[in-house]
Amino acid sequence: MPLRLFLTSGDLMADRRFEFARDLQLKGDLPAAADLLEQAIELAPDFTSAWFTLGEIRQQLGERDKAIAAFREARRSDPEDQHGAGLHLMRLGDTEMAEMPKAYVQALFDQYAPRFEHALINDLGYRAPSVIFKAVLAAHVAAKKPAFFKRTIDLGCGTGLAAAAFAKQVDYFIGIDLSSGMIKEARATNLYAELEVADMVEGLRTKPDASANLVVAADAFVYLSDLAPVLTETRRVLVSGGVLAFTLETHDGDGIVLGEGLRYAHSAEYVRGAIAKATLKLVTLEPCSPRNENNEPVSGLVIVAEKT
Repeated sequence: MPLRLFLTSGDLMADRRFEFARDLQLKGDLPAAADLLEQAIELAPDFTSAWFTLGEIRQQLGERDKAIAAFREARRSDPEDQHGAGLHLMRLGDTEMAEMPKAYVQALFDQYAPRFEHALINDLGYRAPSVIFKAVLAAHVAAKKPAFFKRTIDLGCGTGLAAAAFAKQVDYFIGIDLSSGMIKEARATNLYAELEVADMVEGLRTKPDASANLVVAADAFVYLSDLAPVLTETRRVLVSGGVLAFTLETHDGDGIVLGEGLRYAHSAEYVRGAIAKATLKLVTLEPCSPRNENNEPVSGLVIVAEKT
């Protein structure tokens, strides 16, 4: 995963105490690390990185109330929430399920971009693009339709792995990603005719009605809680007979949960309902594993839907 986000306090002594605390945290001496972080916060009360790390340590120590208090301070000191403290508050049951802070997703992937492909493919066995490609191909073979697409929108395009998977089937690729770092990497592939730094829904809203034959999202909707906005905009931009294909992480319960990896998992029933509400025709909904986590396959779904 990416290097850890660090926002300086502006106080050299506080920053040094933070560095020592992180070393102690990594070595497993959590009480000593917490003590140093509190010292850093005394020197710099709005030190977001120290508050966030203190929240993590309190959580590791099983001190839920203290963890919540620290994560609240991290979010207060950085309202954009680049560290994602709000996600931890959701996991701790302190706040209701909500969408991820855009600044958090942006910071996460801007850092990740230079080593994204190596980490995904070599460390996490990432296979979402090939899973989506095979599902789309199988659906078109079953329907006796050619699997060729004039214009395709790649949502959360990252470095371009989905475009590479579909390169022989697509004439014109449009990539949308919130991270400028990812867009820079995608541009180097020369697979995209257009690239845009934007939130997925906002990016779709700039596209004309009935302007795409295929929309793909490889492991991108795991950063969305409510799928309704992106499904509604996707339906609008698809031509009649156009296809949406994406992967998700899933779980055995109902609705949506925020997993330990800070990605949303959607139940199969939720997905069926969301597809129906968007007035798309569900073609494929099958179990899959888009990637590994801690050397274990992640439980997921591959979905193909059509605009009729």
